[in-house]
Amino acid sequence: QVQLVESGGGLVQPGGSLRLSCVASAKIYYINAINWYRQTPGKERELVAASTSGGSPTYVDSVKGRFTLSRDDAKNTVYLQMNNLKPEDTAVYYCNIQTSSRKGWDVYSRDYWGQGTQVTVSA
Repeated sequence: QVQLVESGGGLVQPGGSLRLSCVASAKIYYINAINWYRQTPGKERELVAASTSGGSPTYVDSVKGRFTLSRDDAKNTVYLQMNNLKPEDTAVYYCNIQTSSRKGWDVYSRDYWGQGTQVTVSA
């Protein structure tokens, strides 16, 4: 069973940078979406960055120009580079990989989730 392990979170001052990593224990096939979410207590989970095969990543307006989603297939790893961090970026960040495959008429879909990593932006 494939596991996603996140790392890279921590405490950073406003204007600082962090790079979050999400490492899969084995190669994941038939990926149709790679997402980064974040969540704070009492608030709904927010989609921060999303990527699909053959398309450029998209970002929520509040992080455009500051965050970058990338991947390294050889290392089974996806990243979220976060620059010019702001206090409102404070949250637990989760990576999410969605797959969809077909066998005959059947469609198989799965979601994989990281355990979450805390990002705190504070002076």
